Amino acid sequence: MRRFAMPAALVFAGALALSGCAAGDGGDTAAPAADSCTTVATEVRDVSNGVQNTLAAPASVDELQTYLEDAKSRVDAAAEDAGDDDDLTSAVEDFKATLEGVSEYASGLTEGPSEDDPEATVVEQDPEAMAEQQTAVQEASSEVSSVCAGDEK
Repeated sequence: MRRFAMPAALVFAGALALSGCAAGDGGDTAAPAADSCTTVATEVRDVSNGVQNTLAAPASVDELQTYLEDAKSRVDAAAEDAGDDDDLTSAVEDFKATLEGVSEYASGLTEGPSEDDPEATVVEQDPEAMAEQQTAVQEASSEVSSVCAGDEK
């Protein structure tokens, strides 16, 4: 039985390759656009999560600013994958504008001594203001995901 399984598998794989299925040439042409949208939305979601986490517990104001600059660079790189999708491009631009708002917020933060350890410094933040920034980032990220969900009709 084993003698017949290997040649049959090779014949089947060859047939797939010749038909284009194995090479990806015979599929739906809308898939690459959906894939790029998903790729962009995934990167925006990852950046969003990272920004929210870093904003919640930054080691220093400088480190927070550095992280935000890196996050904006990542979003710029992801935006290149948006292609000609105007809705996706607009949502990504809105997300980038939200990151700019977080950077402005972060530039106003100060560092001070920790209540638990006066030798250590912490970034002093108003919890409500921080929550507003995190919410704005989450909502802008969700908008990018919503655009992609709308593409999958």
